[in-house]
Amino acid sequence: MKRLFDVILSFAALCVLFLPLAIIALLIRTTSRGPAIHWSDRVGRDNEIFKMPKFRTMRADAPQVATHLMDNPDAYRVPFGSFLRKSSLDELPQLWSVLKGDMSIVGPRPALYNQEDLIALRTEKGVHRLIPGITGWAQINGRDDLPIPVKVEHDVHYLNHQSMRLDLKILFLTVWRVLRREGVRG
Repeated sequence: MKRLFDVILSFAALCVLFLPLAIIALLIRTTSRGPAIHWSDRVGRDNEIFKMPKFRTMRADAPQVATHLMDNPDAYRVPFGSFLRKSSLDELPQLWSVLKGDMSIVGPRPALYNQEDLIALRTEKGVHRLIPGITGWAQINGRDDLPIPVKVEHDVHYLNHQSMRLDLKILFLTVWRVLRREGVRG
């Protein structure tokens, strides 16, 4: 049921959002060097690495680390990069990963391949068995503002309480928080 929901919702969203996606890609390409889409190595189900697409919000030569670990992330931002991140529009290409089956609409956010502390803790708690999601319980409960142990506890809560009802609640609250720009760093 969850996979069918993911496929239908992501396909419908890609169809509806085709023009805005194309405009964002064009804006990125015309205001900075490099591709519009950045393919990031991420940790998926059972700790398998997959390529996750995002609209590029940083220059092509930016370090491959989480933004909060950079000394001066603003020095690497492309024009519109902060807006894309704060509005979560940079995440829209991940709908492709949902169609492919690498991701779900709802699940724990996929870790960067080099976030060893997050990966280890998720593996210890069994969260690694879940398909990662575009949004999840941790995202609606603090997003970028959460320390890793708290983020993983939210992931464990999702692991232990998965249901279509919870997924719909997470989706609703995600839209609410994105519109209010809560818990995200530019």
